Parts: sequence; C-alpha cells; structure tokens
Amino acid sequence: MHVFSPKQVSDLRSDNLKSKIQNLKWVGLSVLAFVLGVGGALAHAQPNFFQGKTIRVIRGGQAGDLFDLWTRHMATYFGKYIPGHPSVMVQNMPGAGSVIAANYVYRHAKPDGLTIGSLSPGIYMDQLVGRKEVQYDWSKFTWIGTPEQIEAVVIFRGDSPVKTIDDLRKAAEPPRCGSTGTGSTTYHIPKLIEELFSAKITVITGYQGAGDIDVALERGELQCRLITISAFFGREPHMSWFKRGFVRAFVQTGRKRDPLLPDTLTLYELLERYKNREADRRLATLVTAPNEFGRPWVAPPGLPPERAKILRDGWLSTMKDPELLAEAKKRGWPVEAVGGEELAKLAKEVIAQPPEVVARLKKLLAE
Repeated sequence: MHVFSPKQVSDLRSDNLKSKIQNLKWVGLSVLAFVLGVGGALAHAQPNFFQGKTIRVIRGGQAGDLFDLWTRHMATYFGKYIPGHPSVMVQNMPGAGSVIAANYVYRHAKPDGLTIGSLSPGIYMDQLVGRKEVQYDWSKFTWIGTPEQIEAVVIFRGDSPVKTIDDLRKAAEPPRCGSTGTGSTTYHIPKLIEELFSAKITVITGYQGAGDIDVALERGELQCRLITISAFFGREPHMSWFKRGFVRAFVQTGRKRDPLLPDTLTLYELLERYKNREADRRLATLVTAPNEFGRPWVAPPGLPPERAKILRDGWLSTMKDPELLAEAKKRGWPVEAVGGEELAKLAKEVIAQPPEVVARLKKLLAE
C-alpha cells in the first residue's frame, strides 16, 4: 500500500481541482455555443419569414391614376429591402374613396406583414363623423410611411365663368365638382370652400377613380375637380390641359404658394382676405391634414413590433433607392419620405378631436 506524503496529497487535490475547473470551462463554452447557435438560427429565421412569400399591397383606388402609379413604383423596389426578398404585388380595390380597402385591411387581413394598404389620406374624416360604412380606427393602423406630403389644387374648366371666390359666391348655378366619395379629399376640399366662404358647389360622388373624373370633366359633365399638384404637373392629360388653357388653377391648399403655382391663391390667404374666425382656421387645418399623410402605406393593427420594424426599415430604404429616385425625378414626382412613427402620431392627433369640432365637421360633410 502506497502512502502519500502531505505534499503529494496537496498536489493531487490541486490537480483534481484544475481538472474540474477545466471541465467546467468546456461545459460552459459548449452551452454558450449551443445558445448562440440556437439564437443565431432564430434571429436568422425571423427576418426570413418573408422568404418565398408575397406581400400584397391593396390600393384603395382605380388603376392608372397617379396614386396608383406611385404605389406600383414603390412596390417595384420594396421587396428588395425586406429580408428574404419577397415578391410584391399590387391589387386595386376601388370604392368609397378608399373606405372599402381600409375596411378590408383593418378587419380581414392577417396582421402578419403580408398585406399592406395604400389608402387615400382623408378617410379619417369619415370615421370622425361616424359614417356607418367605416369599420376601421384610423389611429390603430400600423403605419409604414409616405413618399411625400402633398398639396392639392382645385381646377376649373377654362370655359367656366368662375375665376375667383367672389365669382363662386355669386354664381347663378353651383358648379359641379367630381369626387370618388365622401372619404376623399376630392369631396372634402370643395365642401370646405363652401363652408368657409359662403359659396355653393355641387359635389358629384361615385366616380371609381381619378380617370373617370377626368373623362367627365372633358365631356362637360363637371366643371371642376381637386387634384394633387404633383399629379397636375406630372401626369397627362393634366399637363396638356394646363398648357392649352383647357383648365386653370383656382385655389391651392397649402399654407404657402407652390413654386409651380406662383399666381394661385392659397386657402390660408383667402382666410386672411375674408377675415375668417379662428374656428374656421381650425376647421381648415383639420380638413387639409390629409396633405401631411400624403400617399400612406399601412398594415393591419396588431402587427408584431419586430415585423412592423422590418417593414418600416425596408420602406425607408426603398425610398432611398437610386433607381427609384432617378425614375421619380424623370417623372417629375417629388420624394420627401416620412416614416411610420411620425404618421402614427399624426393619426392619433387627428382622431382626438373635441366634440365641437366634430359637430362642425359633420355639418360640413353632410350629404
């Protein structure tokens, strides 16, 4: 039997402790490698949710107008900036100035990031006044972004006797302006002009899209319509109409004159000229807020935050794509992108209106 000296026992204990520590290190490193491997796989799997899938963009309007062309232009590049590079398709769902499309995206689309709405920006007013057709809450959409914040202009046929607000107030017969529906700015702005300046305009609703309104204007069924300034100067037949005097600009919606319309008064200049009350200014601000929403993209409520971030980040990257920007410049389309977080704040602000403002808006938009 071998007898160990005290020093040998101490050395053995030390070696055994070192061996245990070394083993624990290997076990720890193995566990860490496993955790990192699983975490990395999960992190890789999450962005690739979109791989092999199709994102469907529901455009709440007719094919072929500038809003639709903008939607398709963005969709062409959007999948390039989403992890997994999904395909992107645009489906038109016209009707009620985008309300039908908004209802679909809000109530029926799965909140998985595969359905996005490209909606007209003024339909929050239909919600505020309590129209029965509305099945969405504007403030609860998941906001993705807008390529630009837009201003609009009311145009009249060149042969119309209405050239100024005073002409409009004195007109023997109210001019007819075309609109897709009560949720559209093509309805809101003419009605606002009526309210602010004691004028009379007959707004004809039910047109499926801007193209149908244009045809009616050419035929003489209508004398006026609202159109975005970018569409007026960036798309036919409007550019040719303006050049040959078939139409003329009447009033623009911005707080300052657009450089393309230096001789056309703004609503706010008219408010100063006619010394309107502060309540009128508040109403004008609420009704013209769609300009700030621009051409918004939204997803259904309840979209997981990490999925919303992927879409928002991808959308902002899309709006910086050199080819997208070059083509937009070629077409005369301004690009001043605004992200989803900012639009989400604005959506909450416009919906949170005091009862007296809502009451006046109801009066303004009453059919």
